[in-house]
Amino acid sequence: MKIKSLELRARVVVDGFMVGIHRSPWHGFSVEFTDYRQYSPGDDVRYLDWKLFARQDRYYIKRFEDETNLRCYLVADLSRSMEFGTTGYTKAEYARTCLATLGYFLSLQCDAVGLLTFDETIGEYLPPRYRPGHLRRLMLGLERATSGQRTDLAPPLEQITRLATRRGLVVLVSDMLAPVAGLARQLGYLRSQGHEVIVMRVLDPAEVSFDFDDPKIFEDMESGRRLFVDPDAIRRSYLQNFRQHAQELDEICRQQGVDLLTLQTGKPLDEGLLEFVRLRSRYRVRGQRRMAGEASRPAQQGGSR
Repeated sequence: MKIKSLELRARVVVDGFMVGIHRSPWHGFSVEFTDYRQYSPGDDVRYLDWKLFARQDRYYIKRFEDETNLRCYLVADLSRSMEFGTTGYTKAEYARTCLATLGYFLSLQCDAVGLLTFDETIGEYLPPRYRPGHLRRLMLGLERATSGQRTDLAPPLEQITRLATRRGLVVLVSDMLAPVAGLARQLGYLRSQGHEVIVMRVLDPAEVSFDFDDPKIFEDMESGRRLFVDPDAIRRSYLQNFRQHAQELDEICRQQGVDLLTLQTGKPLDEGLLEFVRLRSRYRVRGQRRMAGEASRPAQQGGSR
């Protein structure tokens, strides 16, 4: 986090992560099998799946990760509540680095990465691309200053729903310290379009534990309202409300089939990257099952005739 350049910071995290799992960052997962497509004349017969041919009496080609590039939309909360921090850096700095890390990692896999920033309104939007110079534009978009008076989750999710016409992955990074009313509907729209959705909730450790000791003035980062607070007097009610909000958020994500990850700013960034890779591997398995089901339906219909 002490590295000034956001792109270089992301590269250090990803390169260290790759070394940790004993993979080359220049090869990544591009040789991993993902799903099938129907054979077309001229395709390399080395990739024919003869076992599937024996079951379906049709020719299918194995597709690999370098043929099925992901379209990923990174959605960044840059509202003023993200400027809080007790670890030497803010939630916004941590979130930017997390998203820069994901963007750099996906670019190594030749995936198309886009960006949408928001506070109470939409900030910057970059469509998913994989081309020279696009990663640099993404990094510059992430470096935009935090602003806005409040966090509003509805506009960015509605915007992505309108713009993401092709199935992909949406990664929302926010502290989620906003009312969750209506969130189920917005996430449901994305899921109904076939998108996979990951919510990465970034929190400062002090927000989770409320381990303040002495009475002091607290200021709302977004509204500017100032309150004199005795932590001992309100700790129990604060933690109760905090847990209730977290449970509501968790229940909404579970019902909509959305993965929710909670990242505390005191934890290493590669933990979030490792969880992202694990989830992405699970999405591949879902894709294989879906393609296998689609491949089996025509054969079953033909057999019934």
